[in-house]
Amino acid sequence: MATCGITNLGSCLVENLFEFLLYILNLPIKALLILINNLMIEPVNIELFASTWAIIIYILSLFYGIIILITGFRFMLSGNSPEQREKAKRELMNNILMIVFVQASFFLYKIILEIISSISTVIFNLIPQTFFLITIDNLNNIGLELILVIPYLAVLVTTLIFLTLRYICVGIGVVLFAIGIFFYFIGPLKQYGKLIINYLAVLATLPILYSIIFLASSKFLELPIFSGMKIIVMIGAFALVDITTIFLVLFVIIKAANTLSGPIGTLTKVAGVL
Repeated sequence: MATCGITNLGSCLVENLFEFLLYILNLPIKALLILINNLMIEPVNIELFASTWAIIIYILSLFYGIIILITGFRFMLSGNSPEQREKAKRELMNNILMIVFVQASFFLYKIILEIISSISTVIFNLIPQTFFLITIDNLNNIGLELILVIPYLAVLVTTLIFLTLRYICVGIGVVLFAIGIFFYFIGPLKQYGKLIINYLAVLATLPILYSIIFLASSKFLELPIFSGMKIIVMIGAFALVDITTIFLVLFVIIKAANTLSGPIGTLTKVAGVL
């Protein structure tokens, strides 16, 4: 705060009052921003699920021998058919790749999350630190910030909830990732494997999209038309993040439902005939 003297007592008191008011208003905002930053930028801690992952890998490994045995029988029964023998060779190669990727899924998943976190951090660091805080820029900003501080806190809490849900889903995803890889290399289950992998890919890469949205929003404040409505841009940025999250998740679910409707319909018809 500025030092007040006899010559500038009036203006100094007003300035200190505004600074104190901004300090009070920014306290809950800073607390929420720290939580949002940790959930969005920091790599998801998947070490908590290492034991669960090991159990799932053990269960999946029980099927390795059966799958390879079936492929071997197909190879032997292919006879003199070059096409069938080539198909059996491809299946055997796919089985070997499946075993390798499933066994290494924990480390692959961890590396992917660290790369995404690094990219998000680089983009996020380009955003001015004051973009997310209430500041004294001009009279229009002060008025809007005082009026819209409650909606801003509300949208921060909403974003925090979405980020928490994403963090939980991505953390559990290390287990689902192994299952998804396993399903992907099994012909009848390939669509289910693609669904799991695509869903996890969307959730894992969301922080990069969030950082781009925030960076683009901060750049808009350099335009004169947005200079007097900073808090509206801030609310819009977080609202866009929330809407984008909902849209992408629903898009993956709807696309997966459409993709799986074919195999499910076929299985239903076969079951009906039997």
